[in-house]
Amino acid sequence: MENPASVVAEAVEQLKGKLFYLQSTGEKYYFSNQPNLNLIRLGKMENIKDEQVLDVEKELLIETLKGSKLKIFLWEEDPANIPDTEVHKLLVLKQKDTEVMKQISENKGSTPRVYRNTIFFLYPIESERAAFTNAVKMKLACEAIANDKTLVLSKDQKKENDKELKKAEGNLSETFRRLYRMVSVPGKDGFKEIDLGIPTYGETKSLHDEVYEKLKLDGELLESIAPLVLKEKYLVDKEYALTEQLYHALFRTPGETRPASRAVLEESIKEGVKMGLFGLGELDSGKPKCRYFEETPSVSFSGTEILIAESLCKKWEAQREPEQTPVSEGTPEPVEQYEKPDQQPVDVEPPPEGQVKKELRLKFTVPKGKVSNIMGLMNFLQSRFDTLELQLIARDGSIIPQEYEDKIEETFRQLGIEVEAEDH
Repeated sequence: MENPASVVAEAVEQLKGKLFYLQSTGEKYYFSNQPNLNLIRLGKMENIKDEQVLDVEKELLIETLKGSKLKIFLWEEDPANIPDTEVHKLLVLKQKDTEVMKQISENKGSTPRVYRNTIFFLYPIESERAAFTNAVKMKLACEAIANDKTLVLSKDQKKENDKELKKAEGNLSETFRRLYRMVSVPGKDGFKEIDLGIPTYGETKSLHDEVYEKLKLDGELLESIAPLVLKEKYLVDKEYALTEQLYHALFRTPGETRPASRAVLEESIKEGVKMGLFGLGELDSGKPKCRYFEETPSVSFSGTEILIAESLCKKWEAQREPEQTPVSEGTPEPVEQYEKPDQQPVDVEPPPEGQVKKELRLKFTVPKGKVSNIMGLMNFLQSRFDTLELQLIARDGSIIPQEYEDKIEETFRQLGIEVEAEDH
């Protein structure tokens, strides 16, 4: 009687796990000629192979990473199988391996990797491995008992097994999240580790959501970029910066600002130009020429397109104003002309009624290196017509399927454009 009740209860619980015929119903304990569930489960757990545990782990990863905003690569360690593209990728490793992470970050097979700032790694904490493995075996053992037709179980035992199975499923979800919680991000000075932390009880977020939200919270992935950041970073001591170089630098240089997509950078540039923080134009014979300032521009990230310092745009605007002819009320606005830089703007008289073109059909070959030069024309046409439909035919060259998927299809997907492709 001198033994505390808590000690007695603990002793009985341990006996339930060791004595094969000790039964319990509610608060009553008794011996019978039937084996108890604890020992049956223990026997089932001992027969579960490591391959079965690995299969469950992989299924959980596939399920919890489904629908990710990042492109997922599961247990892939060959750098040659990881595309070298601007798309952000999450590589899930079986275990932490700095050498593998370094090889993937720096190379694509036998060639150096270009887009090094688009890769993130997710890997498990080995100290949590034992708890996860035990949780998997407990779940599989409960399922095996429920499906074993040779076992003769009482209603109470079946009810108890169902209860333990439900408990095991909840425990498995928690131990899995505790296991996969480390994210590694390539930076300028090696890898930066981010701990997702202990899961909150009752949290229903998927693993891919937690990874994405954590990357956003830590500033490793941005869904918006303040235009002032672009101005301070690229135009403080410069008159202009090529947008194509700026775009590629963000995706190629480890540790640089990472926009979540091309659209994020595009919106930042548009907002900055509209606010008058900088302008957008092109290099004309090596000299910056402002096309857009304090208005919404069209951004292409190609050719000679440049961001231009605010002071230069204001100077350009001041020189341009005297050349513009004021328009009196009731007088039609002059039609915009696209001419060579050295020519002066020419006012065109409004066409006589009946000569207005309601539809244009143009077919032309774009000279190599002149793609950016027709962007202004496209923008003008879109200001005059509600529907602008283009047919692009590219020939006298070649492209591999991987490039088509990663560069062309992905670009149209980010722009929200549906393409009717004709493959040849």
